[in-house]
Amino acid sequence: MGQQQQDMAKSAETEDRIARLFADRYGASEPGLPGYSGDVLETILGHRTVRSYLPDAVDEEDISVAIAAAQSAPSSSNLQLWNVVTVADPERISRLAALANNQKHIYAAPLVMVWICDLSRMRKMTEIEGTTADGLDYLELFLTSVVDVSLAAQNACVTLEALGYGTCYIGSMRSNPIELSAELDLPKGSFSVFGMTVGREDPARPASVKPRLPQRTVWHKETYRADTVAEDIAQYNATMRDFQQAQAMPVVDWSLKSAERVATADMLKNRDKLKGFLEERGFSFK
Repeated sequence: MGQQQQDMAKSAETEDRIARLFADRYGASEPGLPGYSGDVLETILGHRTVRSYLPDAVDEEDISVAIAAAQSAPSSSNLQLWNVVTVADPERISRLAALANNQKHIYAAPLVMVWICDLSRMRKMTEIEGTTADGLDYLELFLTSVVDVSLAAQNACVTLEALGYGTCYIGSMRSNPIELSAELDLPKGSFSVFGMTVGREDPARPASVKPRLPQRTVWHKETYRADTVAEDIAQYNATMRDFQQAQAMPVVDWSLKSAERVATADMLKNRDKLKGFLEERGFSFK
């Protein structure tokens, strides 16, 4: 087989994989995605939340590449209002896990990345430049920093997965922010938005691509419309029931599980007190 034929065969294989991933992502509820190839697209469509890890350490150079990718994300006005703390010490990881509602996969991860929205560096810059910092007391700057760190973290997530690692975002890093800030020695004006566990996936306990809502539920052309929401939810409930059965998981409608997740303040797992925590951390929301 000549080189051109080999390249064509490889491209066709990649297109097939991407088409399968596209179908997996929607539980076969969307038409196929023919004619697309590329490592980045395959990595993104193949994202799986990985909660079972081998004990192997994450290579320092791989972390550096992931952070370079994070810093390559867009940043509003180039303010770069974020930081990341990487934690590999098992004892510190255990303390972080305890503060994040004792999730087992945090204890098992060889690396935890804690993504920080940070206004403290900008406040220091205003002191250096001798300017006022009134804008930092408004909700807009807090939202800007949260958006910045989220874009950065997702770039890192895709990069780490492209390098062969599994990842899982940890929202429970917001559950005890005062104690977590003390553990990581975070300055006032900074806050742990979420964590991310990283490691080589345990092949004995592989994760699967989880289906998402139909595209028409989230893709609105020209103006927002909600006329198909009830139908789309029913369709997605059926898709998720099939997925749960295939994964030997408890079968429960996604809509019911989601509704229960927001039914009471207690379901927020201490994050119902977040506004007070943030104010104690030095944030203001004018």
